[in-house]
Amino acid sequence: MSSPWSRTVPRRIFCMLAAGGLALGVAACGSDSGTETAGGKVKITVTGQPPTSQPFERGVFDADVKEFEASHPNIQIEPHEGFMDPKTFSAKLAGGQLEDVYYVYFTDPAQIIARRQAADITEAAKSVPHINDIKPELLDNFRDANGKLYGLPTMNYTMGLVYSRPLFQRAGLDPDKPPTTWDEVREDAKKIAALGNGVVGYADYSKNNQGGWHMTGWMYSMGGDIARKDGDKWVADFDNEKGKQALQYLHDMRWTDNSMGAKQLLEATDVQRMMGAGQLGMYMAAPDNVPVLVKQFNGKYEDYGIAGMPGGQGTLLGGEGYMINPKASPDKVKAGLEWIQWKYLNPDRFEKHIQQYVDGKQPVGLPAEPTPDVWTGSVREQQLALKAKFANVPAKNYQSYVDTTSKIKGSIEPPNAQQIYAALDSVMQAVLTDQNANIDQQLSSASSKVNSVLAQVK
Repeated sequence: MSSPWSRTVPRRIFCMLAAGGLALGVAACGSDSGTETAGGKVKITVTGQPPTSQPFERGVFDADVKEFEASHPNIQIEPHEGFMDPKTFSAKLAGGQLEDVYYVYFTDPAQIIARRQAADITEAAKSVPHINDIKPELLDNFRDANGKLYGLPTMNYTMGLVYSRPLFQRAGLDPDKPPTTWDEVREDAKKIAALGNGVVGYADYSKNNQGGWHMTGWMYSMGGDIARKDGDKWVADFDNEKGKQALQYLHDMRWTDNSMGAKQLLEATDVQRMMGAGQLGMYMAAPDNVPVLVKQFNGKYEDYGIAGMPGGQGTLLGGEGYMINPKASPDKVKAGLEWIQWKYLNPDRFEKHIQQYVDGKQPVGLPAEPTPDVWTGSVREQQLALKAKFANVPAKNYQSYVDTTSKIKGSIEPPNAQQIYAALDSVMQAVLTDQNANIDQQLSSASSKVNSVLAQVK
């Protein structure tokens, strides 16, 4: 990627990979202790400004900064390009160069809070408008064991199933009734693969930590887990019947049904390229894959559907948010929360933000964009109504996903996720490249490795 934030693959794919190189420093972090600029304004530095290689996103961000400053004349925003760069994050923490308001992935808050690298915003956040309309489970990701709050979620996604509507039709399947169980996925994949000419029914990732990430998705979909708390420590929790069941599905689709194709050791861009070329029926993914398929791989919005996670027992939940520097003054904390709420968590700006996408000829109607899926109750209903009103992509193609996500339990990634995913990559690779792979042995070996990783969790 020219910048870590390019959309060659969804940002969360990069987030997942980037976090693997993130070693959070234990030194106290800080920022400029000065509270005011010469003009008497509170000046805050913030991350999240898109790079110039994303002109639309950059333009929206910069326009928002100007509008915010105009409506908040006592606050000055100094935007910093990028989100979280693992090559510099640790050094910024240790060197006191961390921004006042900084971006995090959902996998990071627990470690950041434990190392006292974020401000306690419990009391200050009580005055944040609509905070009680945010999904409680997302806020909980930014709390410590005592319930104190250290950040706010600004984007949420859950995994589902992206599928090709044209291939469903060609295979005699109803594209408006995507599979809801893994047995149905398997049957549909066989019918799609039977079309021949290199068409693959179902594909999955198995390298660069993405295989382990998707195995986690498989486990959650079956109501299982990858790791669980046992007293005061974490232990691996996939060397069991649910783990065997997940791998058996993959083994059987790959070797018995021949519906996954001969080419394996795939990662996101490989699978997206197959889908964009009309050669793939289904794969596990989040909704932000759809614009990538269109913009990067010559797909068409009307060709793709999104279904909820098969099985309906659970799904992998991820997302992003913002935290505040622990050395920020009370004025900066207050200003930082005003910026986060106004920019990212503002129902009053839903329609204006959506209109920015319409005017910029960007997709409106996808499940998670252009407004974040972090809301509950009447705010969520307001959001859905506006997206339906301004939709310029076939939102009905994603209704199965929308209906499922309102009912299904979402679970975040395990602690030390990237090291765990690295260990699980080998399991996915074994099952998909070796017809005689011993599933029990693979699970047992990976469980030992993951327990060693989890022993490092404090």
